[in-house]
Amino acid sequence: MSYRDETKEINIGGVKIGHGNPVAIQSMTNTPTADVSATVSQILALEKAGCEIVRCTVPDEDSAKAISGIKKQIHIPLVADIHFDHKMALMAMENGADKIRINPGNIGSVDKVKEVVNLAKERNIPIRVGVNSGSLEKNLVEKYGGVTAEGIVESALDKVKLIEDMGYDNLVISIKSSDVMMCVKAHEVIAGKTPYPLHVGITESGTVRSGSIKSSVGLGLILGQGIGDTIRVSLTGDPCEEITAARLILKTLGLRKGGIDVVSCPTCGRTKIDLISLAQQVEKIAENYPYDIRLAVMGCAVNGPGEAKEADLGIAGGLHEGLLMKHGEIIRKVPEAELLNALKEELDNWK
Repeated sequence: MSYRDETKEINIGGVKIGHGNPVAIQSMTNTPTADVSATVSQILALEKAGCEIVRCTVPDEDSAKAISGIKKQIHIPLVADIHFDHKMALMAMENGADKIRINPGNIGSVDKVKEVVNLAKERNIPIRVGVNSGSLEKNLVEKYGGVTAEGIVESALDKVKLIEDMGYDNLVISIKSSDVMMCVKAHEVIAGKTPYPLHVGITESGTVRSGSIKSSVGLGLILGQGIGDTIRVSLTGDPCEEITAARLILKTLGLRKGGIDVVSCPTCGRTKIDLISLAQQVEKIAENYPYDIRLAVMGCAVNGPGEAKEADLGIAGGLHEGLLMKHGEIIRKVPEAELLNALKEELDNWK
C-alpha cells in the first residue's frame, strides 16, 4: 500500500503535497468565476478560514480569462476545474492556473488530451485526474455489474496511464463517490496501485450538518489508514464551512496541530447554567486564537471539575456560576453572566 509518506511529491503553486507533507485543505468557489470581484472576495474569506488550495470552475472563455485577474489578488494556489472543452484547460493554464482538474474521458479525443498534457508539461503544471462514481464509463459498469470501487479505480488508472504514455507524471488522482463506504474501499484499492498523491473527499455529501458527518466518517476511515494527501469536505453551503470541518477532521486525527480544541459536556438535568449557549459562544471565540490548547466547558459538579482540570483552561459549571480553571488549578469563581468575559480575558493574556 502506498501511504502518504511514500507518495510522489507534487508542487501546486508553492504548496507541496504527497511524500509526507501535511495534508492540504482545499475548497471550491461557488461564485461565477468570470465575476472576478465576487470570486476574489470568496477566496479571501476561504484563506482567512484556513484554505490552502482553491478550485474554480472554468466553463467558458470569460472564466478562463478571469483567472489572471483573480490570481493577482489572492495568496493561495488556484486550480482550474475543466469539463468537456479542452480549450478551457489550455486557456486556464495560459492565464496562470497553478493546476488543472480534468477527466480525460469527457474532454474529447486523445489528441485533445495530448494538447492539454503538452502545455502542462511545457509549464510544469500539475494535472489532477478526477473520476467520480456518477460518471463511470458504461463498459466498466457492465464489467463490474454496477458502479463499484474497483470500477472507479480502473477508470482512474486507465486515464493516468493515458497521460503517462504521453510522457507526463506530474499528477494527482481524485476518485470520489457519494457512497461513503464505496469511496473508502476505492481508496484502499488504489493506494496499492499508484505512487501518485490522492485528493480525498466524499462528493455530493450533503448539507453542512449531514455532509460534515458523512465526510468525517469517510475521511476518518481513509486518512486514518495513512491514505490521502489533500482533502476537500464537499458541503452544500458556505464554502468556509468546508474549511472548518476539514480542519477539525485533521485535528481530530492528529494530522494537524494549532487552534484551540474545545470540549464540552452534552448537558443533563444536573446542569444549572446555560451551558449550550455558553459552549457555542466559547467555540466561536476560540476560533480567533492560534493556541494549541484544550479548553473545557463543563456543566455540573459530577464530571465538570475533573474534565476542566485535565484541560489547559476550563469552566466547571455550578448553580448560576462556574469555576474558572487553568492548568488544573482553580483560579477563581465567576458568576454565570461573567464567565465568557473571564474566559476571554484569560485567552487574551495566555501564557
